[in-house]
Amino acid sequence: MSTQPLYPAEMTPDELARATAAAMYENDACSRALGLEIMEVRAGYARLRMAVRDDFLNGHQICHGGLIFTLADSTFAFACNSYNLNTVASGCSIEFLRPVHGGDVLTAEAVEQTLSGRTGIYDIRVTNRAGDTVAMFRGKSAQIKGNVIPPIASGTAAASPD
Repeated sequence: MSTQPLYPAEMTPDELARATAAAMYENDACSRALGLEIMEVRAGYARLRMAVRDDFLNGHQICHGGLIFTLADSTFAFACNSYNLNTVASGCSIEFLRPVHGGDVLTAEAVEQTLSGRTGIYDIRVTNRAGDTVAMFRGKSAQIKGNVIPPIASGTAAASPD
């Protein structure tokens, strides 16, 4: 059995999605600082979780909408970059449907609705621990140049990770 790492051209779409998410998360200081947890990523899909800490609460003692937006936006990012093509948001909107209290745990699930050319549309549902929908986010993505994980040229040996 080979212990050589797989490179993008050798991966299934879901393996590539998971590898892309791992590479992105490593470079994503914001998601790490907020304690976002990647629960599942596959091609065109992502599910992340965030515990609502006391320092996430606003003056009404409910979770600041900007943090709910950030959870949804990060989940959107992991879904739309799952094909290993650098992709950014070109527009997004959110509807806040219920207040979120400290100590709750939010789960955001991003589902690709359409992908045509370099543009995609993703819907992200944010739910609380009880399964109630607390926010709905829609993101429009645009592919830009490059890959999250650089491709390895055919016949080229990979550099040592050391």
